[in-house]
Amino acid sequence: MKKRVSNVFWITLAIVLAAVIYAIAAPTSFQEATANMQSFISSTFGWYYLILVTIMVIFCIALALTPIGQIRLGKPDERPEYSTGTWFAMLFSAGMGIGLVFWGAAEPMLHFASNPPLAEAGSDQALKDSMQYTFFHWGLHAWAIYAVVALALAYFKFRKGEPGLVSATLIPLFGDRMRGGWGTVVDVLAVFATVVGVATTLGFGAIQINGGLAYLTGIEISFTWQLIIIAIVTVLFMISAWTGISKGIRYLSNTNMVLAVLLMVVMLVIGPTMLILNLFTNSLGAYAQNILEMSFRIAPLDAGNRDWINAWTIFYWAWWISWSPFVGIFIARVSRGRTIREFMAGVLVLPSLVSFFWFAVFGSSAINVQQQGNVDLTGLLTEEVLFAVFNEYQLGIILSVIAILLISTFFITSADSATFVLGMQTTYGSLTPPNTVKLTWGLAQSAVAVILLSADGLQALQNALIVAAFPFSFIMILMMISTYKALNEERKELGLMLKPNKMKSKEKQSKSTNEEK
Repeated sequence: MKKRVSNVFWITLAIVLAAVIYAIAAPTSFQEATANMQSFISSTFGWYYLILVTIMVIFCIALALTPIGQIRLGKPDERPEYSTGTWFAMLFSAGMGIGLVFWGAAEPMLHFASNPPLAEAGSDQALKDSMQYTFFHWGLHAWAIYAVVALALAYFKFRKGEPGLVSATLIPLFGDRMRGGWGTVVDVLAVFATVVGVATTLGFGAIQINGGLAYLTGIEISFTWQLIIIAIVTVLFMISAWTGISKGIRYLSNTNMVLAVLLMVVMLVIGPTMLILNLFTNSLGAYAQNILEMSFRIAPLDAGNRDWINAWTIFYWAWWISWSPFVGIFIARVSRGRTIREFMAGVLVLPSLVSFFWFAVFGSSAINVQQQGNVDLTGLLTEEVLFAVFNEYQLGIILSVIAILLISTFFITSADSATFVLGMQTTYGSLTPPNTVKLTWGLAQSAVAVILLSADGLQALQNALIVAAFPFSFIMILMMISTYKALNEERKELGLMLKPNKMKSKEKQSKSTNEEK
């Protein structure tokens, strides 16, 4: 396998450097440009995002339930490279990580007390809606976006022997044109979306680590401290990236899961346990009952509701799409040897349920604090909410320390995984990209995170996500069509029937009858 860098590396690196230079030279202009593009995409193409992501959910479920689900992501005799526990830990750490900790307490609480999707703030209905919509944003739709990209890459790489590139998944549609200039365009879009998506999440991580340290030690929440945090973590994830996927990422992912489970179990015990369990159960039912309505809710006649959808649902769909090249490639890399049905169960269903319970634990605890009235969580910065909640329960300091450690390990794992993926995508799909390439991308994504934080903090991060995700969404449509075409052809070759062949059934029945005679 070639390990030299491809044109994709130089082209995307040039684009990233140009964006960084533009942001440094004209920060106000950069901020206005990204804000205007974000506003245009959200207001004009909100319907498109809702329909597209819902189609992805249907696509994934359909593949799992049909005979296509029996096809293995690898050669027929291959078996999974990693144990189920390690596999799930790696894909979960890469797929959600920092976001779960950042929004775990804040999002349900905001939907309840400050910015409800439908009902009056603070009402019982707002309480029910808060968890239901949080489940919606972090459930099947989010993981279906990842699954589409991961499935396509794993299938074409391990089953068909194609390079591990996004462009290679479109060969059934466009043939050898994907091995030339058009393929380079596709891969550049994927790499650029990955850089911005991961940089945004690193920004979230730096903001929340800063918020936690501020709550614990009294240091100020400022860009300077966030810059220091990013610098320290950049060094750490580069050390991890140097050790390779089977050591650094694997060990960190398992550490993440241990810390996450520990934090969640302790909060379940010391928090409002019965409220958590009851709200989880009720919200799970409401989510299942109303998923179709939420999936297509665009509020065309209500400007206020439409603004809420743009700020939350469209933002999340764009976030997941911008992360999908990175997470998809990483999940594909660690999913070799699993059947499509097993893959969908592990990537689509299980992470959604774990995310639901996570939000039930921390969201219910935050809502309970808000209802008690001892502290107004709506008056705090988003990154401070989780630590303010811990402060109202026993073991608050210990929980805050564990949370900061968890954010840090998620931070390192996400950046580490991203450097591997970016290296792979810019070295002709090599599964062992050179360390120099990985380190270059590590510095690049940290630089973008710093620039976005300096521009306008949280809002700039959200703007950049939506802008970067939009062009890649069209690539994802083509990936679904191409993957289905190839899978359906193989299904026919293997004799995996969508419905029983009546003629063959009659022949077997006739043969059985004759034998009995």
